[in-house]
Amino acid sequence: MRQAVIVSYARTPIGRAKKGSLKDTRPEEFAAAVLKDLVRRTPGLDPAMVDDFVVGCAMPEGEEGMNMARLIWLLAGFPVDVPATTINRFCSSGSQSIAWAADVIKAGSADIIIAGGVESMSMVPMVGNKLT
Repeated sequence: MRQAVIVSYARTPIGRAKKGSLKDTRPEEFAAAVLKDLVRRTPGLDPAMVDDFVVGCAMPEGEEGMNMARLIWLLAGFPVDVPATTINRFCSSGSQSIAWAADVIKAGSADIIIAGGVESMSMVPMVGNKLT
């Protein structure tokens, strides 16, 4: 069986939800900046070589709705012919995207996949029933 390896990684600063300096930063714009920097820092990685881009998102609604992975990939200015998909597994969405990428590579269906997670608790609607 083939092996899957992590070649590079990147992360963002953590802010305070609804109060911090990042509260008005759209998650896809923030993630696109991180993605561009990741590719820039990874020697020999051409975005056109990527077989898939997968992002986990715990709350794919409101500002994080639709296909966040596709939005991030295109905002980064990368080739439109590279597919991108968003995975939801609530609090383990980012981890699930990495596990999925590793499984696909080990199965021989892809060689290069960029995977990770995105979330902005300041941007998602947090509502619920008011119990009285």
